[in-house]
Amino acid sequence: MTQKSQKTSTTITAESCFLPNFCSIQVVFAVVITAQILALILALNSADVNSNFSSTLSLYSLFIQWIALTWTACICVLRPYLCRLPNWMAGLLIWLLMLLVTFAVSEVSIYVLDMRNPGQDHLFFLLKNMTVSAIVAALVLRYIYLQFLWRQQVIAESQAHLQSLQSRIRPHFLFNSMNTIASLIRSRPELAEETIYDLSDLFRASLSDSKNFSTLGGELQLARGYLRIESQRLGDRLQVTWDLDELPLEAKMPSLILQPLLENAVYHGIEPTPGPGSIEIVGRYRRDRVNISIRNSQPPEVPEGRSSGNKMALENIRQRLQGCYLGQAGLTQSEVDGDYQVRLFFPHPWSET
Repeated sequence: MTQKSQKTSTTITAESCFLPNFCSIQVVFAVVITAQILALILALNSADVNSNFSSTLSLYSLFIQWIALTWTACICVLRPYLCRLPNWMAGLLIWLLMLLVTFAVSEVSIYVLDMRNPGQDHLFFLLKNMTVSAIVAALVLRYIYLQFLWRQQVIAESQAHLQSLQSRIRPHFLFNSMNTIASLIRSRPELAEETIYDLSDLFRASLSDSKNFSTLGGELQLARGYLRIESQRLGDRLQVTWDLDELPLEAKMPSLILQPLLENAVYHGIEPTPGPGSIEIVGRYRRDRVNISIRNSQPPEVPEGRSSGNKMALENIRQRLQGCYLGQAGLTQSEVDGDYQVRLFFPHPWSET
């Protein structure tokens, strides 16, 4: 198997696995809170709650947290192997793992904490704990699977939106680009050739599979090519400023993220402006997160007959970022000193496993 096919197989496996990253802080925190709520419920239903509630709650908390965190740690270690299995088989193994962990912790607690009620049988204590664990594990796995289905639906819808946008490249951009190339062929043929290359790169990216990831360096190169095309047409009316501070160009990100934002900036900010307009692209890498802002000047008023936009492209990009990075990426829009600004961020390095 080639390196490319291995990478594709790994990507498909990660996308089809319903298990979240049990090594992440968010998941561990959710497990701890859920276990504590269960301990509180069991302590309130305990027979000796009125006599010594705090002591009962402490024992239940310690016992349940042992089980929950041990179970979480096992899934964290085994997740790469579980994701290679069908979802139903992985879910069954995780459910059985919960029973095994409960059995082991129950045995330890009998000899260390003596958590059995007075006169309670050893076997009854084990069966009671394992029954509760079986029910809770089934409910948790059901919830995780429903979250997985919801996330798959969001990703599918965002990919459908992207494909719709890809199939509807603005005709005015294509016609204007072709007119620009035609005007350059006689006067500056080398510049016309460069513009053709930039245009072909844009079309190649727009016709590629929307599931493929690009890199930050590739997206910036595509963005520069797009702005070069527009600068040939708009001339001095388009003033571009780049302020990129040591960005990780190898960072993985969804394809066609920056170019649509720049196209919006040109279409809604620069073209309707009678005089010169500006676009400023600022990029920073702080605390394992890439931050990029695109700020453009706005016309004094929207010309009659020009659409103000339906924000579909922005919403599509926002959904794609959230779907690809499990809610750890996003996009915001605002007005700053009369200019329109879009800011996007995503984590790097990023790994679901």
